[in-house]
Amino acid sequence: MEHNGTNILVINFGSTSTKIAIFNGKEPVFIKSYDHGSDEYPGKFKDLNEHQQFAMGLIDGIVKDNGYAYEDFDVFVARGGAQVFIESGAYLINDVMLEDTYKIGGERHPGKLGTRICYELGKKYGKPAYIYNGPSVDEYRDEARLTGLHEIIRSSHIHTLNQKEVAHRYADKVGKKYEDLNLIVCHLGGGMTITAHRKGRMIDSSDSVEGDGPMAPTRAGSLPANPLIDLCFSGEYKKEELIVRLVKNGGLMDHLGTADLREVEKRSADGDAFAKIVYDTMVYQITKYAGQMAAALEGKVDAVLLTGGMARSEKLVAALTEKLTWIAPVDAFPGEFEMEGLAAGALRVIRGEEQPKTYTGQDVWRGFPGQPDRGNTKQA
Repeated sequence: MEHNGTNILVINFGSTSTKIAIFNGKEPVFIKSYDHGSDEYPGKFKDLNEHQQFAMGLIDGIVKDNGYAYEDFDVFVARGGAQVFIESGAYLINDVMLEDTYKIGGERHPGKLGTRICYELGKKYGKPAYIYNGPSVDEYRDEARLTGLHEIIRSSHIHTLNQKEVAHRYADKVGKKYEDLNLIVCHLGGGMTITAHRKGRMIDSSDSVEGDGPMAPTRAGSLPANPLIDLCFSGEYKKEELIVRLVKNGGLMDHLGTADLREVEKRSADGDAFAKIVYDTMVYQITKYAGQMAAALEGKVDAVLLTGGMARSEKLVAALTEKLTWIAPVDAFPGEFEMEGLAAGALRVIRGEEQPKTYTGQDVWRGFPGQPDRGNTKQA
């Protein structure tokens, strides 16, 4: 079957879902998310090879059902995962990257599959295969890394793919280049990342993976160190139990028994005083972290962008807009645009607007001169 334009196969494996899409240029032909454990996508596989075989069969069917053959695609692109930390952008999937999928990230890390499948498709059909703005991106300035304990180094765990796509969309909207703007991007979801983008690089951010950031629907966010240490040694929790409480059952869930922002807003509107103070606290903490990112940008901020699933709430967007306009104009991009971001990135490379990079397996950050070799080896 003949297809005009640039045809892109997009693959995005996450821990709880797999997303597959076909794009013609920036226009989606097919896009679907499969929840792991659903009728369409079983949640348990014997190993990663079995998972890959199942996923490949699913992709084969999607390609065929939409009237395509693999030869029709100009490029294959995945979010990736299980790489050492790298700069943002497109990376041609090479043998070094493929080898790292067998060394980094554990035996069942699903992000490996996008890299492996795209590599195999690219090699078989003679087309370029990339990863783009995956979870391994780290562009921190050095001052954002060091802490008051030399054993602890701040790492970058950001919703990079969605944040960068939203930043590009805002740049297009105002007729400028992303690389010419200073932005604060607030990804508001089950986990949050509030990030300073300076001229195309994410120089500092909150980190919902390591517990540094605002309280979120399921995450406790930053906590005072001494009481947290007391809780760790209280005997009430095993290590794994406390981690679950902090990152899966914290925040709104811990205080109110729900992670549904709509329910919290309704309870607050109906006169639940505690629901209101929890909600207001979350808003306050988001604005406080945005203020920190404004300081990281030395007050030179072109816009504050709100995105993620919680940005669909008109009430939340209005509250944050009121509190953040002193920094810069606020604009909202509700939802997430991961698949669109992958397709747009691949398209920029195909058009020569962005140059792909070479993956070497070398971490972008090698440690501080003279620092003891502790906490310096970072792998995603």
